[in-house]
Amino acid sequence: MPDLYLSSNRETLHDGSRNFDPWKLSWSTASLKNSNDVPLSKVEAVEWLYKEAKGRQVPVGVIGPREATEHQEVTAEQLGKRMGELRIPLLNGGKNGVMEAVSKGCCQAGGLVLGFVPDDNWEAANDYVTVPIATGIGKARNVLIAQSCQALVAVGGGFGTHSEMAFGMHFEKPVFAMAGAPEIDGVRRMEDVEDVIAALASVILKLSD
Repeated sequence: MPDLYLSSNRETLHDGSRNFDPWKLSWSTASLKNSNDVPLSKVEAVEWLYKEAKGRQVPVGVIGPREATEHQEVTAEQLGKRMGELRIPLLNGGKNGVMEAVSKGCCQAGGLVLGFVPDDNWEAANDYVTVPIATGIGKARNVLIAQSCQALVAVGGGFGTHSEMAFGMHFEKPVFAMAGAPEIDGVRRMEDVEDVIAALASVILKLSD
């Protein structure tokens, strides 16, 4: 993975030969490293992208069961908190269990939480969803979640989560699994929230791990 640098005026993220476009979320244009440029980790670069550069808000999806275990809810809330601290936009199904836990962590940390609720009324969303969207299409909204995000993280889950993960793989999105999420070929299993955050940073910044 190339080293990342932030220009001394904090306006340009580059790797010594390419600049990162915060709106297109892509690399282009040659850039020469300056001695005053600041080296960054990829997680620090994501924080800059969303907090300072106001990068385009393409969300990361977090999925999981409504009837979650305590471990799954704690894990989801911790993940949501880190996403909120870094201002990584969150998308989920807007209901209870893992969805509410990850929404709570993200919202209370100051992050953006989009909820695609299956109901006809946005008021069906949990209290931590900052942008509730009433899809009115029931479980079919799982397809929208998988299609709309740039990566999916599954925290626990059963058949419903399994289908969302499968849709994510079908749409060629990176899919990560935690806390007892279903086993699917091609899904990367992760044990630690910080490992997930680092993997998401690579996805967002279009970097290989």
